[in-house]
Amino acid sequence: METVTAAPQLARRQCSLTFIGNATTLLRCGPFTLLTDPNFLHRGQRAYLGHGLSTRRLTEPALRIEDLPRLDAVVLSHLHGDHWDRVANARLDRGLPIITTPKAARRLQGRHRFRHAVGLRTWESQTLVKDGTLLRVTSLPGRHAPGPAQALLPPVMGSLLEFGPVTGGTWFRLYITGDTLMFDGIDEIARRHPGIDLAVLHLGGTRLPGGLLVTMDAVQGADMVELLRPSSAVPVHYDDYTVFTSTLDDFREEVERRGLAGHVTCVGRGETHAFGGSGPLPG
Repeated sequence: METVTAAPQLARRQCSLTFIGNATTLLRCGPFTLLTDPNFLHRGQRAYLGHGLSTRRLTEPALRIEDLPRLDAVVLSHLHGDHWDRVANARLDRGLPIITTPKAARRLQGRHRFRHAVGLRTWESQTLVKDGTLLRVTSLPGRHAPGPAQALLPPVMGSLLEFGPVTGGTWFRLYITGDTLMFDGIDEIARRHPGIDLAVLHLGGTRLPGGLLVTMDAVQGADMVELLRPSSAVPVHYDDYTVFTSTLDDFREEVERRGLAGHVTCVGRGETHAFGGSGPLPG
């Protein structure tokens, strides 16, 4: 009988994250390679947010689309110009599965001809299978603005990525917040999905004209870490555009003040970090 060594077993339980910039990451979870919120505009270019609003990019993405490995899917939190830009629209493979909100999926399928865009309502899931491993992506609650201001912004979803053997069980749980504020839906996530291995936090304290906060700032980001207690939390979406008002240093200081720094891992643009899962080893 062939003996499976501990190193390959552990590797199958890991998820690595490469931070490309803004909310764009490259995730390798077992055999799956995923891209999140593709934004490849260059420094100085503008992302368009609708209603005549735009924001200027201040940084360079760490990779170009041409540098990416072969992808299994894209996970898209919402259809905003700093999360799905004109570069992604022109250069990504139109046959890629794109897992997103129903409104974004309809637009991507119709106007942009991404024929495998799938729209998930809150708590719905989509599964992918590859090399004996199952990946389940579940849409989680998100709120991009308070009260009636929600109508000004596209619907947003968080995403729970769970992967493990097709025979059952979960090796790794990853939560991507999307552009959400803290609200009662996050409490429901904490109740339904304890034991998150990695949380990717969209921060930045994005403000609309007039000062309306529409993404988590340092305080709300620390609130989320305190509530969910993931094994690790990676901050993203904090300094790439002019609409951001809350810095990475603000977040670091807040989690340090609360004694939560041990839960936070900062990954620089172009860097890759591997995170281990808490699920049982494959047998």
